[in-house]
Amino acid sequence: MTIALLIDFGSTYTKLRVLDCDAGTVIASAQGPSTVERDVNVGLDAALSKLATSLRGLPPFTYRLASSSAAGGLRMVTVGLVRELTAEAARQAALGAGAKLVGSFAYRLTAGDAATIAGLAPDIVLLCGGTDGGNSTVILHNARVLAATALACPFVVAGNREAADEVTALLAAAGKSVTLTDNVMPALDRLDIEPARAAIRSIFMHRIVHAKGIDKAAARFDAVLMPTPAAVLEGARLLADGTSTASGLGPLVVLDPGGATTDVHSIGNGEPAEPGVIRQGLPEPYAKRTVEGDLGMRINAASIAAAIGPEQFAADAGVSLAQAEAHIGRLSADTAFLPASAADIRFDRALARAAIRIAMLRHAGRRETVYTAQGPVQLQRGKDLGDVALVVGTGGVLVNAEDAASLLAAAFADDADPQSLRPRHARLAVDRDYLLYAVGLLAQVDAGAALRLGLNNLHELECGVTA
Repeated sequence: MTIALLIDFGSTYTKLRVLDCDAGTVIASAQGPSTVERDVNVGLDAALSKLATSLRGLPPFTYRLASSSAAGGLRMVTVGLVRELTAEAARQAALGAGAKLVGSFAYRLTAGDAATIAGLAPDIVLLCGGTDGGNSTVILHNARVLAATALACPFVVAGNREAADEVTALLAAAGKSVTLTDNVMPALDRLDIEPARAAIRSIFMHRIVHAKGIDKAAARFDAVLMPTPAAVLEGARLLADGTSTASGLGPLVVLDPGGATTDVHSIGNGEPAEPGVIRQGLPEPYAKRTVEGDLGMRINAASIAAAIGPEQFAADAGVSLAQAEAHIGRLSADTAFLPASAADIRFDRALARAAIRIAMLRHAGRRETVYTAQGPVQLQRGKDLGDVALVVGTGGVLVNAEDAASLLAAAFADDADPQSLRPRHARLAVDRDYLLYAVGLLAQVDAGAALRLGLNNLHELECGVTA
């Protein structure tokens, strides 16, 4: 039997899964408190002890792989040329690599920008700018500004190839650690963010893991392969695409409403599905991740309620406006709050529905009619997700919900906003055992086993929804 141990060093808990790779099944699960600030081994020991008890001893593991979002996650700053173009391409590369984007800058950096970047204390700076053969003055200016800072973090340079060597030399001469990779936007109508993602992942494995103290347990696993959000995205990609010998499930969306953010992952090209619709703006990544930092169900409960209107939110939760305001106040004061009563659960369901709806609206593309001298033209910005085959929910509120289908239904298109390109018809499923990160990790060493694991452990919900 080929057995794998998959570890996720999370911000709150260190989660372990023991997998039978041949059968694609979970043998055992356990978790302990994450103790990265003290010694990562303490929380890992607690979880391993629980595993050993349930299994009557730990088996020999063929693979021991880990991901991490602990100690603040992978903090990144991106710098590009034009906010809607190279700066946006850099943002997509950072998010796709599993980063927590703490700052995004465009145009020529000022002294104030440089001070702000230094104050953000990023783990990595991604420096982009200009298409190949295009503008090189801005990225060179920005390299000089960044070289003069006291930033000690690694830099990834992924801009105009004609300026790349000079940019790298400027940063290296200032004592910065620099990784040069391909331009994230080599031409105006082309994205190429995978090389930057790979460079970020390599730096994460070799440097960030040490900086966050996770390598204190290095002898106990093979590698920390990637940030946890990147593992989830890779798991989603494998489920959608399959392998060379086994089919996947087709284009899909993964929704993860959490306490601090609501993340959305989509796999698919998202090109216009309707004839005559013209795509406008930057091409969309095939594997796309967005992070909504104002839609955390604990940290940002008040902003979620405000986004849909306090009265509407209270009605959805089945409480009075005064009761809703009081409960939001409690959540703001206690971000670790767990629902206990029926009223608490109704409130969390209302928060989840609102967070899912808003996050999906932002992630999906939109269609608009523009009137020209030749007549009306239909333009599409962003991805058309109308025909995705599957919508998957993960995260605590969905995993524990008795009515997860009704919560996930908030992601679907509705007649009130026909221009939004959200899913119209899809099957619904829940990642009940929190395995997408494990699927993504295992895919790095055994894609076939990872796909079996993912397919066997998605819990399809009984009723799909059609808009």
